[in-house]
Amino acid sequence: MVLFLHNRYRTTGGEERVVEDLVALVRDRLGEHVELLMRDSAGLGAPRAAAGLLRGGLDEREVADAVRRSGARIVHAHNLLPTLGWRALAAAKEAGARVVLHLHQYRLVCAVGVCFTEGADCTRCHGRDTTPGIRHNCRGDRAEALTYAASLSLWQRRLCSLADAVVVPSRFAEQRLRELGAPLPAGTVSVLPPPVALAGSEDGSEQSPVPGDGHALVVARLAPEKGIDVAIEACRLARVPLVVAGDGPELGRLRALAAGADVRFEGRVGRERLAELRAGASIGLVPSRSAETFGIAAAEAMAAGLPVAASRVGALPELVDENSLITAGDARALAGAIERLAGDEQAGQQGRRRVAELCAPGNVAARLASIYQQAFSRAE
Repeated sequence: MVLFLHNRYRTTGGEERVVEDLVALVRDRLGEHVELLMRDSAGLGAPRAAAGLLRGGLDEREVADAVRRSGARIVHAHNLLPTLGWRALAAAKEAGARVVLHLHQYRLVCAVGVCFTEGADCTRCHGRDTTPGIRHNCRGDRAEALTYAASLSLWQRRLCSLADAVVVPSRFAEQRLRELGAPLPAGTVSVLPPPVALAGSEDGSEQSPVPGDGHALVVARLAPEKGIDVAIEACRLARVPLVVAGDGPELGRLRALAAGADVRFEGRVGRERLAELRAGASIGLVPSRSAETFGIAAAEAMAAGLPVAASRVGALPELVDENSLITAGDARALAGAIERLAGDEQAGQQGRRRVAELCAPGNVAARLASIYQQAFSRAE
């Protein structure tokens, strides 16, 4: 029995999708009974969120009760802030479970989780010194920035000390966390890419879908670090229509920026609609400015047989071919990549093979089973 813990963000993104996929993977591939204990920041008021951050979690008895009731042997913890925190992990261990801490972002040290502020990559916070997040008001609200900084400084070591195994999505993510001074326990960290099934055939044995003759596609949360403004300008230069799937705080600014261009904003869409958009696209774009910990949008586009042009940042070079990478923020370079790669079936098939190698659900399931065993071995 595996109990998943997850506190959903106010604005959802790729992490929520990965958690859903991992729940299904553990149930269907590993044959384990699975429960998901989920909390949601969307309906949480500021005072209660602050209380959870400063205390190190809220209502931890709910976690202990869930472990005892279900007989969970593993607690697989994802985003824990603001309502779960280290207290949820301590309660799980006291109830007899082993803890796997899954770090999708850099939130052990960085208050916004993506190491991006004031329009640029940022690694100013280091270890327990989280005061730069206050000085630069990274949360956009001074009181919230102060609360996050205090919470991360107070509890990051205790949180990590409770993990029997730590999971990160890429080699780059582990490297960046260590550069940030995150207190990762020695000998516990494993790289586990998210599971991504290939369109049409999970093992890649069937014919790769041929990219469409239509639009370029961006799938992302509409935030400054995602570089969607760069994609708009690049598609204007390349004279290729652009479809943007996602929602977020930048929507108004991006709509204004796209005035007069062939750009369509789809909003936040489900998986079926995403599959339709990819089927009609000729290329996927991942124009991020920030140090991505993996690049789930790139992987899913590649799994659908789309050629992908992406920024040379973070973990994207671990996934995307060097010939398809461009300097972050360079709209002309991205336009050139669009002109070169759009509709390129060979590039699409190459990307599809790469995703099968890294992210095939069967491979990810086997690796995750090994990580769960590692958690038991370390705890004995």
